[in-house]
Amino acid sequence: MHDTTGLLIELGAVILVLGLVGRFAERVGLSPIPLYLLAGLAVGEGGIVPLHASGDFVAVGAEIGVILLLLLLGLEYSAGELVSSLRTQYPAGVVDFVLNALPGAAAALLLGWGPVAAVALAGVTWVSSSGVVAKVLTDLGRLGNRETPVVLGLLVMEDLSMAVYLPVLTFLLAGVGLAGGSVTLLISLGTVTVVLYLALRHGRHISRAVSSDNPEMLLLVVLGMTVLVAGVAQRLQVSAAVGAFLVGIALSGEVAEGARRILTPLRDLFAAVFFLFFGLSTVPASIPPVLLPALLLAAVTALTKIATGWYAAGRARVGRRGRLRAGGALVARGEFSVVIAGLAAGAEPRIGPLTTAYVLILVMLGPFTARWTQPAVDGVRDLVVRAGRRRGGTPPGTDTRAESTGTAEGTGARATG
Repeated sequence: MHDTTGLLIELGAVILVLGLVGRFAERVGLSPIPLYLLAGLAVGEGGIVPLHASGDFVAVGAEIGVILLLLLLGLEYSAGELVSSLRTQYPAGVVDFVLNALPGAAAALLLGWGPVAAVALAGVTWVSSSGVVAKVLTDLGRLGNRETPVVLGLLVMEDLSMAVYLPVLTFLLAGVGLAGGSVTLLISLGTVTVVLYLALRHGRHISRAVSSDNPEMLLLVVLGMTVLVAGVAQRLQVSAAVGAFLVGIALSGEVAEGARRILTPLRDLFAAVFFLFFGLSTVPASIPPVLLPALLLAAVTALTKIATGWYAAGRARVGRRGRLRAGGALVARGEFSVVIAGLAAGAEPRIGPLTTAYVLILVMLGPFTARWTQPAVDGVRDLVVRAGRRRGGTPPGTDTRAESTGTAEGTGARATG
């Protein structure tokens, strides 16, 4: 009874604190993720008020949080959208990978962490936070802009790439022999291929099988199926997160809509616990030694994400201002970065503190770059133009007519520019 009482008191206090910091983040217009991470640092080993009774419960809640995060992410995409994105966005997806994964890999090698940690840190710096980016675009009223489909297409490419990347990373982290490891990797990739095929070809039949007008029954069936598939996927070395993501892709239509509506509050609760647990697993004293590398890596990969958005939006013939907005919107890192670091922490303990600092920096910077990248570049450009006019000429390549009319941006882009 005493242990149960301590668990309830600690757990209630933790959830209350998460709710309060979430409300504070909402009021100041920031993502709550960095505050959840900071709360985790405060209650972890070496923190201000370490948890004792509820540590195991929080660990299990964190696993459920990852599963629900990826399930809800998969529910956002239909099979048709996935195919369309792959066909139209793959060149931008390649550029995204090269520009943003290589800095992470290079940083790990320069720090002397070895090739496996390099693969893990490459994933940390590669993938933007779909949740943060989607929320920022909604808050800024940019869902109707010409550049927004490009941004969402890149996010789809990244999320789908995780279905292959995470099994490969799991295989590398296992450190098994070449023969056994190759078999495991083939099983993992084969499982992903089969599930993707079922999702793309027979998703509507799966949706019809789990469909129910009763919200309680829909919740139980979808949640039960997701946790079951996630567990089987993990047993097959695919990763529970990928299994949940593929279940989300397989569901479509009214079932996906109903599941999203019912599961969103549950997702928000356990996602907060997940970020709390990641912060809790990081010793605060381990962050200062990696703070400078995290700052440098954040600065470099913020610029490479802006360049990625610029290139991708340019392929879609979006105007200059829309291209800058697309790049600025992609800067935030979050869910997948933390998931990858959590997987790799056993092989390289220092990747956890570095990722915590890195995600904290970019998840707070992301909303600002989304809002201010284009105005800041325009301001600098105007200063250069004025300076050139004072010297008696217009700088080469400056199109004053385009600056005054902005016709290349499209109606939605002009409305928010």
